[in-house]
Amino acid sequence: MADRIGGTRARFVATICAGSFLLFLVQPMIARMALPRLGGSPSVWNSAMLVYQALLLAGYAYAHWLGRLPVRRQALVHLGLFLIAAIFLPIGLKSGDPPSSIDPALWVLWLLGASIGPIFFVIAAQAPLMQRWFTATGEGDPYPLYAASNLGSFAGLIAYPLLVEPLMSLKAQSLLWSAGYGLLFFLIYACSRMLPASETARAEISTMEAAPNWRRTLHWIALASVPSGLMLSTSLHLTTDIVAMPLLWVMPLGLYLLSFSVAFAGGRNLAEACTALAPLLLLIGACTAFIDSTDFPVLIAAATLLVLFIVAVALHARLYDLRPAPEHLTRFYLAMSVGGMMGGLFCALLAPLIFNWTYEHPILLALAGLLLVRGSLFERVERLWANTDRRIWLTAGMLIAGLLLSLIGAGILLPDMESDALKALCFTLIIIMGVAAIGQRVAFTGCLIYLMLCLGGWGKVALSMTPGAMTRSYFGVYSVRNNGPDQRLLVHGTTVHGIQNRRPGQEADPTSYYAPESGVGLALTQAPALFGPQARIGMVGLGSGTLACYRRPGQRWRFYEIDPAMVAIARNPADFTFLSRCQPTADIAIGDARIMLAREPAASADLLVIDAFSSDSIPMHLLTREAMAVYARHLSPRGILMVHISNRFLDLQPVIAAAARAGGWDARLRYYKPDRRDAYRNYSASVWIAMARDHAQLDRLVALSGSDKWQDPDYRPGFPAWTDDHGSILPILKF
Repeated sequence: MADRIGGTRARFVATICAGSFLLFLVQPMIARMALPRLGGSPSVWNSAMLVYQALLLAGYAYAHWLGRLPVRRQALVHLGLFLIAAIFLPIGLKSGDPPSSIDPALWVLWLLGASIGPIFFVIAAQAPLMQRWFTATGEGDPYPLYAASNLGSFAGLIAYPLLVEPLMSLKAQSLLWSAGYGLLFFLIYACSRMLPASETARAEISTMEAAPNWRRTLHWIALASVPSGLMLSTSLHLTTDIVAMPLLWVMPLGLYLLSFSVAFAGGRNLAEACTALAPLLLLIGACTAFIDSTDFPVLIAAATLLVLFIVAVALHARLYDLRPAPEHLTRFYLAMSVGGMMGGLFCALLAPLIFNWTYEHPILLALAGLLLVRGSLFERVERLWANTDRRIWLTAGMLIAGLLLSLIGAGILLPDMESDALKALCFTLIIIMGVAAIGQRVAFTGCLIYLMLCLGGWGKVALSMTPGAMTRSYFGVYSVRNNGPDQRLLVHGTTVHGIQNRRPGQEADPTSYYAPESGVGLALTQAPALFGPQARIGMVGLGSGTLACYRRPGQRWRFYEIDPAMVAIARNPADFTFLSRCQPTADIAIGDARIMLAREPAASADLLVIDAFSSDSIPMHLLTREAMAVYARHLSPRGILMVHISNRFLDLQPVIAAAARAGGWDARLRYYKPDRRDAYRNYSASVWIAMARDHAQLDRLVALSGSDKWQDPDYRPGFPAWTDDHGSILPILKF
């Protein structure tokens, strides 16, 4: 009998793990397929996650509905639906490019939903459905199987960037995934063979527990929504405000999935330890919530991820503690899915519309503080809060004191006394109050909020309230700020994308990565000599409009910018005056540059500049062989392509060098480092690669601008050119 029970559990665990593995393998796979059409901003990933959560909710609702049928009939319906969904194999994207009239967020939702909706839906249902079937076998508690489900999810998520993407083309990935779908069908069939022949032969275990009321259901939804939203807000916060490191989006989702495995495990020691640590970790998270630049980005990122994991485990463990009897299992998971969907809606759709900065992250940290259940760390402090009247007065006193300390620490109150020492004293006192308030929801959450406001929050709110200072769009959060009286900065996440000198006579001088001696500066300066006085020049990426001031009379320029918010900033003289001074009637095409260039007539430009970034990351789909073919078609036969590859985390030289060799381009690299004597000009170090199909034309550029300034790019033997079908950033990470 024990062997049979063990065999049954193993069969169900294998089926649940396999289904979850496929679900979270297809997520990054389909996002990778969508890159050429959607770009690579963090918001695209958040929108994709919203689609997955919506389909997961639909799958869980279907599993809940199916539970009304006898278990053998459930198996027939589910296996039949599995066969019908197989019509959509192999997986891939629907054809078509995004219309210019539709909002990008809505386009992403439609494209992904239409491409993988039916298949994702039917697999999403199998985790709660398999647990219900396992209950029907009468051989144990089904809830620990959910821990196995999330281990499978984590394995699928990690396997994609580490193994599948580097080793296989997208076509091969699609075929492999389709084979996995077939294997899952037979695993589900094997589980269905374990079901009782009739409802009377082996009835589902029932404690006759009453159905959960709406208050309990809403509690489940709240406990599920905050970790889901926190996972997405952490992804956006890390990849735009702390460290724009590729693959970092995998970590929040992976830790979120692992939190379920810990919280729903049969052994409770680790879950209880995380629950005890969660309030202290939340205080650490509050210290970093408003940081948007740091000298220790990896350390801050690690702390932020640790906060997410511990808090998610604590809230999910509370969900496990409040789980119903097995006969209400599918309702429980449906409520959890609704909560996950609500967290996704808040972060992916509502927050970008409501806020001009990523305020959803500190808001979710505060909500987590409200939901945590944990007694005081110290017995004496516990007794202090025991009296009801005393608890009311202590809470009110802490809220007032915390507000005053946050205002003093931020330099709003007592500005004449502002100092680093006073600020440190203020936030230390708030932390002490927060530790003392653990177990008291209102007082503890108040301390969290005041700590965040003290450490950058008030300043960020003030910047948000300044007209034009902060702008948020689907593609990112931009801030326009002064750095002293002589500099104006455009910042996207952690990366400066434009600097304008404010000194009289220097307002039109190119700065930052676009200095006269940079690669692009040399190319634009020599454009009249290379292409004549009527040179046609295309610019992919507008930024603050700095490059516009290289224009000479007679030249025809055209900018390509995906984000209308960036165009509004560059055109507004109150922000930057590069365009208004140098090209007040600039021709700016709004949309994805690769798509727009492909639609334009061949040989439309003599010089094409690729300078498109999302924070510190260049969109991958702009560097593939297919993209290079688009650029070659767009350029005249003697045209030159300039690609900006400055990057803190990726060595893009081998990528461009391989693409150049595969496409028949000649290439030269210009690494520019400004002289200290030019510090007042605000020049920045930069790396540009010049490419041409006409070798003689590239030699002319090198000769005209100085042959000692150019070098051959780093050709890495055996490094394959990226394609839309295959490419991986692992080999070019700067470890």
